[in-house]
Amino acid sequence: MPNYLRCRQKDINSMTEKIKICPRCKKEFRCNAENISACSCKQVKLSNETKSFLANTFFNCLCNECLTELNLLVSKGKEYPFPGRGGDIIEGVHYYNEGEYRVFTDFYLISRGFCCRSGCRHCPYGFDKRWGR
Repeated sequence: MPNYLRCRQKDINSMTEKIKICPRCKKEFRCNAENISACSCKQVKLSNETKSFLANTFFNCLCNECLTELNLLVSKGKEYPFPGRGGDIIEGVHYYNEGEYRVFTDFYLISRGFCCRSGCRHCPYGFDKRWGR
């Protein structure tokens, strides 16, 4: 392909790029979902486990920082397997105390493997109780 056509193709690809707000961290990012091979999210190498996790979330697009963070949280599951019913949960890993309440971390909720749709404070699945999605 001639060089001038390549430059023109770059211009066309960047025209479909949109500025979005990451639903997880609320920061602006550029998304090119119409041409996913040209989207910046393709730079993030996700494990198969993370891809499987993301398929079960309510998110549409996420910024690269959130994708990287979720990839790390999912891989952390190998180090700290889910404790299961009656298992020992670790303070600071699976939960933290806030007054008299235990608040589950996003790592615990990812490790559990499903969204309970209760509107958890750190819901990594992106469920919004107000809208039911």
